[in-house]
Amino acid sequence: MGPKNGAETRSLRSVDQEKWVYDSSVDHKGRVPLRSSTGVWKASLFIIAIEFSERLSYFGIATSLIIYLTRVMHEDLKTAARSVNYWSGVTTLMPLLGGFVADAYLGRYSTVFVSSIMYLLGLILLTLSQFVPSLKACDAELCHEPRKVHEVVFFLALYLISIGTGGHKPALESFGADQFDDDHNEERKNKMSYFNWWNFGLCSGLLLGVTIIVYIQDHISWGVAYIILTAVLALSLAVFIIGRPFYRYRVPTGSPLTPMLQVIVAAFKKRNLPYPSNPAELYEVPELQIHKGRLLCHTQKLRFLDKAAIMEDNGNGAEKQSPWRLASVTKVEEVKLILNMIPIWLVTLPFGISVAQTATFFIKQSTTLGRNVGNGFLIPPASVYAICAIGMIISVTVYEKILVPILRRVTGNERGIKILQRIGIGMVFSVAAMVTSALVERKRLSVVEKNGAKGSLTMSVFWLGPQFLIFGIGDGFTIVGLQEYFYDQVPDSMRSLGIAFYLSVIGAANFLSSVLITVVDHVTKKYGRSWFGKDLNSSRLDNFYWLLAAMGAANLVVYVALARRYSYKNVNRSVAVADCSGDDWERSMA
Repeated sequence: MGPKNGAETRSLRSVDQEKWVYDSSVDHKGRVPLRSSTGVWKASLFIIAIEFSERLSYFGIATSLIIYLTRVMHEDLKTAARSVNYWSGVTTLMPLLGGFVADAYLGRYSTVFVSSIMYLLGLILLTLSQFVPSLKACDAELCHEPRKVHEVVFFLALYLISIGTGGHKPALESFGADQFDDDHNEERKNKMSYFNWWNFGLCSGLLLGVTIIVYIQDHISWGVAYIILTAVLALSLAVFIIGRPFYRYRVPTGSPLTPMLQVIVAAFKKRNLPYPSNPAELYEVPELQIHKGRLLCHTQKLRFLDKAAIMEDNGNGAEKQSPWRLASVTKVEEVKLILNMIPIWLVTLPFGISVAQTATFFIKQSTTLGRNVGNGFLIPPASVYAICAIGMIISVTVYEKILVPILRRVTGNERGIKILQRIGIGMVFSVAAMVTSALVERKRLSVVEKNGAKGSLTMSVFWLGPQFLIFGIGDGFTIVGLQEYFYDQVPDSMRSLGIAFYLSVIGAANFLSSVLITVVDHVTKKYGRSWFGKDLNSSRLDNFYWLLAAMGAANLVVYVALARRYSYKNVNRSVAVADCSGDDWERSMA
């Protein structure tokens, strides 16, 4: 159906670029895809639909997990918070494995399908743990200690969901972005909008998860809520499969780590060779632009890696040399991309630690406040998280519909502002949110001191609203920015792993949050009263929040310094290594 070699591709691209898609993707039958019948919004809507249902399930479980662990499992506050952080950490680090498998072996569509089945199995097991008599926590309505078999089955189900999320999240989001062609002007602009609307769908699922699902958990039963989540995910999986003829697929290219290792080995072997006087003397493979992705411009950073692309005069053609001895400029630049991203990844961790508090201590705080609204309606504790989702929906919508058009005209940047600038703005909001959290918790404790243990019930749960709202607005900048950054700036062959890198920020931050709680608990107990007591009223979470705010502010200074020096991916539109003019769209828009 489509062209089979590079020469045919070059000639046809200039003739029927609007008819065929020449970005190394294929249709569901392995042919060059038609632009009119595949990809773009008609395909991505199927993908956003299953993301909606997955986030509905995830947040319906995650935001109320600390409530379940303290009420049903009878864990104390510190143990429950650590359990939630460990599960959240595993759930958001597993995508590193899932993204690797998707990019290297299974492909993104197949990875989403397999991981969704695992996710569904986890939900089914979670449901059974609430209805099968021998698997239930207790025979009676209330008990002081759950059955061990319930604990085993419950956590097994949770970690099956973690495994499912590990393949689902990185492959699905990158699969959705793959539906837009970077080399087509209109589709490229739509891809920028895709990440905003992806998060709109995500937040819509989150919003229903922390309101309707959590309400059912609180007022009807945990089991009924899990039945609904299982049914919705099964239905959305069927919808995802129906969309198969409309998708564009990227064929797996093998392990993306092997070429990176080859570059490092080749550079080490030729470490004693002098640098060439002209970058154009470095080796490049023009066919790479056609078959395996786009060519990258040579940069001056990390120059020691450039030696991997030096051609030696040994009588053999470049094509005959071992890839462990000679690498192309593009392969070298791909390694540079990954190395340049490591500092950015590290300085986003304090932001992730702050975010981790929203699903643990923030939710637990809501249980101590007055939750009655109107004529006796009692708001479920985890439903307060909906304010965060509302803040993110508002932030994403205003950014997409108002700020971006204005900023495009003012800055001339196709994105509106640079990706790292967007992330940094969100970090400022996260610091403000932690300051607000500290002030509100200090207020709550002062009420308890005056009126006794249940005194905080006189405070409305909506006192927590500002901190959730500020976090939500900040997430609309930082979370969406991180998704776009890690998808866009990694090599084209590693885009599922790119999304996994973004998720790993949150995962690693959850583990670090648990470590930080342990360290702070030990230090404060040694020099006085622990900041983490048996319950909230005997704790000093306000001090902990001030600590996180100070860490975030100090980290923001480092982040700004790194962001100002950062070099974005620069795609070469020419086969000449040195021909990287400043008007390349990807450099100018970043």
